[in-house]
Amino acid sequence: MTSLKHWFVIINPTSGNGSCKKKWAQIESLLAANDFTFEYAFTEYAKHSVNLVQNVINQGFKKIICVGGDGTLHNIINGIMSQSIVPTSEINVGVIPIGTGNDWVKTHHIPNNIVRAIEIIKRGTIKIQDVGKITLSNNQIPPVFFMNLAGIGFDGYVVSKVGKYKSIGAMAYLFGTLMGLFYFKNFNSEMAINSEVIKTKTLMILVGLCNYSGGGMQLTKSPNPFDGLFDVSIAKDLNKVDIITNVSKLFNGSIVNHPKIDSYKTTEIDVKVASEKHQFIQADGELIGTGNFKVSIIKKGFSFYG
Repeated sequence: MTSLKHWFVIINPTSGNGSCKKKWAQIESLLAANDFTFEYAFTEYAKHSVNLVQNVINQGFKKIICVGGDGTLHNIINGIMSQSIVPTSEINVGVIPIGTGNDWVKTHHIPNNIVRAIEIIKRGTIKIQDVGKITLSNNQIPPVFFMNLAGIGFDGYVVSKVGKYKSIGAMAYLFGTLMGLFYFKNFNSEMAINSEVIKTKTLMILVGLCNYSGGGMQLTKSPNPFDGLFDVSIAKDLNKVDIITNVSKLFNGSIVNHPKIDSYKTTEIDVKVASEKHQFIQADGELIGTGNFKVSIIKKGFSFYG
């Protein structure tokens, strides 16, 4: 059994358009200089972090450091949440953010500066936030967990395009948004939320825990990752003009005050999609599937250094 004093570091070498791999030597040196005793592994394929996490938990590790972006952290959390050996709140994760958007860390004021991020981990202050669980109705895949924001519709379309432009960093999300203006079509949806059924033409449905997504956009009204509730935005039949004239409001949070956007607080939401074209579902900026789905909350499921 590995000493519980040891850390395991998971590095995604492709994060930050490859800058993660280049910075690893510096990060490794800083961890050693700060008296971390650790082992490490580079991810080698999509979702490798899920398997790595489960393997190291089996070995006795309870302290993990994520070196990468939101996608890497998303996969680490899915590895933690989908195992049953150790209570999830007993596995503590430190984050050294090197990615395209680095959205989750913005809510928790974890800096992009490597030295300061390591200082936060070393300080050892633990926070425990809520986690979202997505269950697809068609059972395409096992449940997917998220720590930041999930959605379907326009935002899923944007995520499907972002990969082509990651070399330009957070601006990739803006390019994806502009592409969506030309090609995305609103769809009919039905949602069950707080004993209310809502049927509407829809641009997108967003289920948030934290404040930022899509490279700094603020798309839900009053998210709080510690209150046991999702913050939901239902963007109804907004058209291209609505979006173009409100682009700046996507980043300052005031878009939620638009008359075609409704906000809710809830612990779960059921979404049914009536559309000839598949609508992408995204979680933490990762595409996870299409079709009808349910989102439920796991209170205080994710423990991290912050």
